[in-house]
Order: sequence, then C-alpha cells, then structure tokens
Amino acid sequence: MKLNYIDFIRKNYDFPQKEFRLNQNNELIFHNIDLLQLISKYGTPLRFTYLPAISENIKRAKQWFYNSMQKTGYKAKYHYAYCTKSAHFKHIINEVLKNDTHIETSSAFDINIIQKLKKEGKIDNKTYIICNGFKRNQYILNIQELINSGHKNCIPVIDNFKELQLLQSGIKPDFKIGIRIASEEEPNFEFYTSRLGIGYRDIVPFYLQNVKNNSQVRLKMLHFFINAGIKDSVHYWNELDKCLNVYVELKKHCNALDSLNIGGGFPIKDTLAFEYDYQYITDEIIRRIKNACDAGGVEYPDIFTEFGSFTVGEAGGNIYKVLYQKQQNDREKWLMIDSSFMTTLPDVWAIKKRFLLLPVNHWDKTYERVLLGGLTCDSDDYYNMERHIDGVYLPKYDKDKALYIGFFNTGAYQESIGGYGGLQHCLIPQPRHIIIDKDKNGALQTQIFREAQSHDDFMNILGY
Repeated sequence: MKLNYIDFIRKNYDFPQKEFRLNQNNELIFHNIDLLQLISKYGTPLRFTYLPAISENIKRAKQWFYNSMQKTGYKAKYHYAYCTKSAHFKHIINEVLKNDTHIETSSAFDINIIQKLKKEGKIDNKTYIICNGFKRNQYILNIQELINSGHKNCIPVIDNFKELQLLQSGIKPDFKIGIRIASEEEPNFEFYTSRLGIGYRDIVPFYLQNVKNNSQVRLKMLHFFINAGIKDSVHYWNELDKCLNVYVELKKHCNALDSLNIGGGFPIKDTLAFEYDYQYITDEIIRRIKNACDAGGVEYPDIFTEFGSFTVGEAGGNIYKVLYQKQQNDREKWLMIDSSFMTTLPDVWAIKKRFLLLPVNHWDKTYERVLLGGLTCDSDDYYNMERHIDGVYLPKYDKDKALYIGFFNTGAYQESIGGYGGLQHCLIPQPRHIIIDKDKNGALQTQIFREAQSHDDFMNILGY
C-alpha cells in the first residue's frame, strides 16, 4: 500500500509542531496563517514576513538568560542586541525595538538608520549602539557624529590597531569602546584565524599601550564572535574559555571593563527534525563565565548578545507554485517553480544552505522524490535535498491540480544578499512581499510591503 505525504511526515518527524499543523482539508497552517488563503489573495511567488515571530524569539532568549542567571546567582545584567545586517527593513527593526533591545551595526549607512530611528523616537541615547566591522572613512565619520551628538552609549568596537586613532581624531567628548577578539575558526574553514578583530595575545598589550592612559577613552566591552554560531561543540567551548581568560586578565588591568559581548547567534529551525537545547547552552555559557570570573577574582560582566538570524529568520517565508514536471531520465523528476532560488533564496546557491521545505497542499496524496528547479537558465538554480534527508519528497505532481510549496524560516540575509529590489539574474523579478501582523485583539492582518518587480523596474535599472 502506498503511503500518502502526511504518513511520510509522521513516520519521519514529530508532527504537528508548534508552528505547523494541518487544517481539516489537509492544507498547511503556519502560525495559524492559512497559507492557501494567503495564496488565493496574493498569488505566487510570494515572500512574507510574520512580525510576531520576532518578538517571540527575543522574549524566549531573554527568559533563557534570566533563568540561567537566577540558577547560578550571576549578579549582572543581560542586554539583547539585534544585528541589523540580517534584515535592515523598517518593519523588522520597529518590531525588534518593541522589546527593550539594542542595535549592532556593521557599516556607515547603518548609522543613518540609527539617526532616523532617533528622530522618530524609536531609540534614545540610552540605547546601546554597538558598531562592529572594519571601519572605512564614512563609517568613522558617522560614528563620530553620533557620539558628538550626545549618544554616550554608542560603542565602537575596535577591529584593528589603527581604528582607535581614527575615531579619536574627530570625537570631542569622552567615549566608550569595545575590543573584538580575532577568534580561531573551525578546523574545516579555509583560514585559521578570523580576519576581524585583534589576536588574543595582542589585546592586553594594545590596551596598555593605547587605552589605559588615554583620558578620553574608556574600555567597556570585550567582544567575542564565532562565525559558526553558538553550538555545543569542543571548538566553541574552547574558544569561549580562551576569551574568558583574556577577559579576566584584561579586567585586572581595567576596572572600567564591565561587559562581555558574545557575538555569533543561536541557530534557527531548518528541518522538522531540528533539536537544540537553548536553555542548556545558555546555562553552560553563564556557568563558564561565572566560574572563570570566580577563579580570577573579578566581577561578573554584563552580557550582551547580538542575535541576527535567530531574531528574524523564523519570521520569514517564501511560497512558490509548481509550474511543470520534467522527467529528464529514468531517475530524475524536476519540478519547476515559478521563481528562482538564486534570486529569492541565494544562500541555497551560494553556501548550499537548507531551509525548512513543506508543501502547502495535497498532504493527503501519495508522494515522490523530486528535484526542484528555478526559472533562471543557470544549472546551479536548484534545490535537491533537505537538511536531514538525502532528497526532496513532495506530494505527487498532478498537472490538473496546482501544487504549492513553502520554504520557511527564510527571514535572515536572503533579501540583502539577493539584492532586494535591484537587478536579478536572468531578469527574474522579485516576488510580491507582504507583512503579516496581529491587531490588538490577536487577529491576523496582512498588507503589501512591495509589489513584484515589473519590466519597467528592470528597464530603469538597466538605463533603457
């Protein structure tokens, strides 16, 4: 007897899950959003942002750190910062700022966004603005302007030996800084040490030579970042312990140092089989920091985190319609979608990232293994396997009954990496983008953020 798709899912995963369930017609519901109704109203391809997921994840993270600090008797503060490079959209940052959060920036134009938010009253001088990244001239100038305007909680994080001198040349009041550690990357990386930051051995000498006797500058923060993110691995814990050794030594020379920034974010769900014990990881981070400080006889630092993907990733989704099935040989069936992976989900092509893929309808039909192809004439425009399954399995294609598929938790980085609103590969247009929110009574509300690109948009960009 052939199994239908819902049987396949229940056999391999725990389903339904918190955000996913089926309605009485065996159609997918996501966060109580009827996706087929959404398709009926807005068509496909479709990109959506579900704003309440952002606030939910911020609150979850705050609670994990609160729990850990309470359990261990860790007497310091926790600050949640959002790194804007994950998604700069106004509706994203407005939602983030509803939750008593701070901002991490990475380029000059970020500071222009900060100034705009200040004018609108969304943030004030108490909001921490953590300025990361390699700082070219305009970034330096914008940071100087922000600090000179009275934003005392703007903390430029020193990335190299020259930056402090460049910053100080144009800043009038006293100001705070951070120093970024150049952490060692995982063994499978193409390079050994991060290009960002200052090496472990150089940080204390840099402080003693450039900061200790500098009456204008106060070192507030040590910044630690692992590119692979926070995970329960020997590499992560080893790098964190090395960072803590530096913090303790630096604290003995610098009483003003009172903050440890744990850059690198929590992972997000990329499969129905996703498992990650956030509370355990948070407990272990706080325990190690506490033990290192106790052993070194120094005060516990305030903890900053900079969560980008974790903040916004699970708020995003992309929905496509299957246009056609191509049987290319005796083994490979291609389902052609009405958009492009390379343009709407560029991480699929660039770093072979896997998102959470599910059909929107036909869960009661039999299933088959397929390959998914995008509309560009590029052989790399495809999706061929899921995170924990060697292949893609979807309800069997029927040319007379439309099949819709959704990629979920796509809200981080895809717009900016894909050149949102600009020129797209093979002139495949960006899809319509909608925002989904809740009103004060909890009812879902949708609005169009941006229409799909038109030929006129492309013609203007191309200069015709």
